[in-house]
Amino acid sequence: MAKQKKTVEDSLALKRMSVWEQATATQKEEALSISSEYKDFISRAKTERMVTEEFVTLIGEKGFKHMDEVKRWKAGARVYMTNRGKNVACAVLGKTPLEDGANLVASHSDSPRLDLKQNPLYEDADTRLALFKTHYYGGIKKYQWVNIPLSIHGTVVLSDGRTIDIHLGEEPDDPVFTICDLLPHLYRKKQADRKLQEGITGEELNVLLASQPHQEEKAKKKVKLWVLDHLHEKYGMVEEDFVSSEFEVVPAGKARDVGFDRSMIGAYGQDDRICAFTSVRALTEVRTPGRTSIALVVDKEEIGSDGPTSIKSRFVEEVFSRLLELKDPDYPDRKLRRAFSNTKAISSDVTGAVNPSFKDVHEIQNAAKLGYGICLTKYTGSGGKYSSNDASAEFMGLVRKVLNDAKIPWQTGELGKVDEGGGGTVAKFLAELNMDVVDAGPALISMHSPMEVSSKADIWSTYRAYRAFFEMVP
Repeated sequence: MAKQKKTVEDSLALKRMSVWEQATATQKEEALSISSEYKDFISRAKTERMVTEEFVTLIGEKGFKHMDEVKRWKAGARVYMTNRGKNVACAVLGKTPLEDGANLVASHSDSPRLDLKQNPLYEDADTRLALFKTHYYGGIKKYQWVNIPLSIHGTVVLSDGRTIDIHLGEEPDDPVFTICDLLPHLYRKKQADRKLQEGITGEELNVLLASQPHQEEKAKKKVKLWVLDHLHEKYGMVEEDFVSSEFEVVPAGKARDVGFDRSMIGAYGQDDRICAFTSVRALTEVRTPGRTSIALVVDKEEIGSDGPTSIKSRFVEEVFSRLLELKDPDYPDRKLRRAFSNTKAISSDVTGAVNPSFKDVHEIQNAAKLGYGICLTKYTGSGGKYSSNDASAEFMGLVRKVLNDAKIPWQTGELGKVDEGGGGTVAKFLAELNMDVVDAGPALISMHSPMEVSSKADIWSTYRAYRAFFEMVP
């Protein structure tokens, strides 16, 4: 009894310690190393297309082959698939048949941002400035997006069918863009009495582009014409090409260390690319697992998971089908259903860490803290767990044991007080396939902002947790 009591006390003591307090010198070095890799990744991967490109390069260097190049099942083989340039699924084939289930970690690569409208370019008649009209994507606090350097990334299909990629605002010699706010000397009547949510409205999120007029004397909108002329000269674009384009406006600049101790990272897009990176990176370290290990990166989570690149599309089914075909090209449908039912899954998504300036939106006993390890979130949703997967006690017990056996620091938490708000992830859509699933990922401060803050300790903990889960034998 005394030994059992001491074990319980030791366990509780660890939960009260941050990762930095528990980690050895070697582990701290590992945390800094994987965080450095992540910082480089998040600095480059500013859109879901760019995330896909980064991962294809990474897994290619680690010996993963495209599914089209693989003809038969071999334990330890490393394969991948993409979908429409916005999804990646990579797998290490296991020793057991896929119908016995896989270990799946699913994240999303899209982040809140500003998209250009279909007809975005205009010149203001009074100021003779050229601007882009935008439509925000996902849950943002609109006032956070003004007066900061912005970059523009996009893909354009020209009238002749050619596809052009455009990236502006990230290189040292690039121009940046911005959205201009109202100066404090003149804001009292126009803006001061607005509620914070409408401090800046959606239609005021207009991106400043140019002020230089074109030399064409007969042109009525000379600055707009200058922009169009520039786009045509540099990229071959005409104005109608905006209709067949995807342009995203995001914060410019690289990820930065935060704090005197450099223990944190500040960057745009960490929700949910921090999970995408740690899951894919962890999978590259898996050799020949007992069960097939799969890292899945999807799109559109921030706007409800609709569309052909979302978790609700048939891409998950396509991935499992292609894997089953490696053993049996004519597999019966029941094998696919069994594979889904026997799969254990992590919905790898972030949660909100306690912000010391706004602690009262959390119930502290059940809130995640920065630097205390990967956070297991049994349920998400809002208003009484509405629209949530709620992981079973059995599956929570399994994941907890995996983490404890691997001596990985972890914590539990939920997104705010019961009636404060809430949010969702892809977990419920995996559950619809009859998979056991739980949300697990690092906590962030300032989530959904242009500069989210993560802990390097949590990046390391999350990376190790996903690797342990991939190698798990239930």
